[in-house]
Amino acid sequence: MGRDANLQIEKLTPLPREFYLQPTPEVARALLGCVLVHRTDAGTPAGRIVETEAYLAEGDAGCHAARGRTARNDPMFGPPGTVYVYLIYGMHLCLNLVTAPEGVPEAVLLRAAEPLAGIEQMRARRGRERRKDLCSGPAKLVAAFGVRLEHNREDLTRGALFVAPALDPPEEIVVTTRIGLGAGCGEELMLRCLIADDPWVSRPPGPDAPARREKR
Repeated sequence: MGRDANLQIEKLTPLPREFYLQPTPEVARALLGCVLVHRTDAGTPAGRIVETEAYLAEGDAGCHAARGRTARNDPMFGPPGTVYVYLIYGMHLCLNLVTAPEGVPEAVLLRAAEPLAGIEQMRARRGRERRKDLCSGPAKLVAAFGVRLEHNREDLTRGALFVAPALDPPEEIVVTTRIGLGAGCGEELMLRCLIADDPWVSRPPGPDAPARREKR
């Protein structure tokens, strides 16, 4: 099935919990090309995931659980396949998919997606017309898909918000450093993954950023 307006959303099914039990950096890679879906009464937006970031329990100062368990990061300690939504800057939400065995606080942040379905719904939520402006960043993606704090702790393997297997797996990806982190927050770790040369990513690696290409 191609990436077009005839995407048969009703046939998409969630990835199993075992998918999220892979090592978190591998989940971040494997999510590229998969389809994020949110079935709502107002419609069903869907998008091809093109950019992710992994956050690890050990040796990663950028992880929300780096200083221990709190009320905010508690969903990260839940079962793999749990939704973790949090507020940043007091105004934007980010969507994370919990990985690793229960009790190990790791997750993958969804940074960008290519809109595939529910485009008009996304435009209304974002107040933007260009498709490139709809999901090209973590907060934009959350807004376009109608994700709210109420989705925190939901189960990706059986809810209305889920990730379906890739319809068009990428042939090549890029692994590089994460962005938007302060100094000393693991900004040097190669934990950001994106589909190579994809026009829908939030930001391609800069000329000085370490990056490597991997065949899939």
